[in-house]
Amino acid sequence: MTRTYMLLAATWIRAAAQYPLSMALLTVGSFTVTGLDVAAIVLIFAHTTSLGGFTLPEVMFLYGTAGMSFSVADMLFGNVDRLSQHIKAGTFDAMLIRPASPFVQMAVDRFSFQRVGRVVQAATVLGIALAQLHVPWQRAWMIPLMVLCGVVLFTAIWALGGAVQFLLTDAPEVANAFTYGGGTLIQYPLSVYGADLVRAVTFIVPLAFVNWQPGLFVLDRADPLGLPYWLRFLGPAAALTLACVAGLAWRAGLRRYRSTGS
Repeated sequence: MTRTYMLLAATWIRAAAQYPLSMALLTVGSFTVTGLDVAAIVLIFAHTTSLGGFTLPEVMFLYGTAGMSFSVADMLFGNVDRLSQHIKAGTFDAMLIRPASPFVQMAVDRFSFQRVGRVVQAATVLGIALAQLHVPWQRAWMIPLMVLCGVVLFTAIWALGGAVQFLLTDAPEVANAFTYGGGTLIQYPLSVYGADLVRAVTFIVPLAFVNWQPGLFVLDRADPLGLPYWLRFLGPAAALTLACVAGLAWRAGLRRYRSTGS
């Protein structure tokens, strides 16, 4: 499956590389546009010394880890939210008869290399934040794990959104509300939101395990809402659980799918 993904992605990259200037400009543009989010955070700190009880480097750390998870998942699997377009056009039927996973084909369809600009931008912000925070190795080990779990969580949400589109072909926004919307939500400390919202993204849609709960461990901060300390280590369990649910939902959607006949 991985080899198939790599081969298909390389095909799309070679196609895009036929127009190198356009490819470079789109990559730089992606880097620049996402940088506006950082500018907004810096502007906020021009008028305050903390946001939800967190300093600028700490907020940049949360932004960087959330951005890394989201941008990698978006680059590799974000195209799954276009499933309804393929169903309506009848092109999804062609994917079903090919000797490759339909999910992989959907994920890599029109693979866009310029999205790497978002990955680089988030990694740059994270690197700058870590340089200022000086996180000891006793807690730094959590950082790559939380980014990996975040990628799995966002991918699972996209897969769930894709599964919904087997039934509701006019509702791709369902996934976007939790992926793009969730990615924006967790760029900031969850302490700036209401307690009910924080509980919802902890126990219902586990976005808090992308960067908030493990981030509290890395930053050695108490949970402002007083949630249990052990939640900080449940990122892998949350990612695995949601991935299993998404996998079952996707397979159920495939079984219920009926060809458009076109």
